[in-house]
Amino acid sequence: MDRVKGKVALITGGASGLGRQAARRLAEEGARVVVTDLNEVGGAAVAEELGDSGLFVAHDVTKETDWVRVVQASLDKFGRLDVLVNSAGVGNMNSVEDCSLEEWKHVMSVNGDGVFLGCKHGIGAIKRTSTEPGAGGSIVNISSVSGLIGGHNLAAYNASKGAVRLLTKSVALHCSRQGYNIRCNSVHPTFIDTPMVRSMIDNADDPARVEQKLARQVPLGHIGEPDDIAWGIVYLASNESKFMTGAEFVVDGGITAM
Repeated sequence: MDRVKGKVALITGGASGLGRQAARRLAEEGARVVVTDLNEVGGAAVAEELGDSGLFVAHDVTKETDWVRVVQASLDKFGRLDVLVNSAGVGNMNSVEDCSLEEWKHVMSVNGDGVFLGCKHGIGAIKRTSTEPGAGGSIVNISSVSGLIGGHNLAAYNASKGAVRLLTKSVALHCSRQGYNIRCNSVHPTFIDTPMVRSMIDNADDPARVEQKLARQVPLGHIGEPDDIAWGIVYLASNESKFMTGAEFVVDGGITAM
């Protein structure tokens, strides 16, 4: 129960889905958690669930001024920052011909700019304490299996998640070269039972058929659960992964093995 005891983690997109479950598991393992999201009702509910270990701050990850404010609020409340989980993201199911420029820019802004700004400002806060004896910072960027393999109808999403993958490696090497003792890794889930995926299923003409189709694409035969990703985030946030940086943590039920 103490895998991240004493650490302070900031999680974007923490009001629902992967972010919410990661917040719960990190808190259970001893971390104090700053939950951020545009969804103020949902984010506040998650922070309330965490009790004294939780704090909610409204946050648009595409705005640099918001990042400055959120990081400062984390430091004001808990005095330090050790872990950043860039979980906020949006999807888009359009081919390169069908995707409008506005849709492209929106996906790239949230999934790309949001992670860039998080890393930039997260490093500034984490490096203050990452060199303390026994300390070490961790940035966890949520990419996707779609950041590793392409999809015919995922032009903007593929591009944005691929950008997260390579940005992660650049950040990892930069922090290593600067001696910050901050690791940076990306997580690559496949279909997980989150509100984003559930909405895609429920809005289909035949939800049961769509869910079965998604499950058939996964060698293990079913879509994943939020905990499948949350426990991976706990590992990457903890000192258990102290020799892991610039790596791809793939949780895809075997899709990329095919």
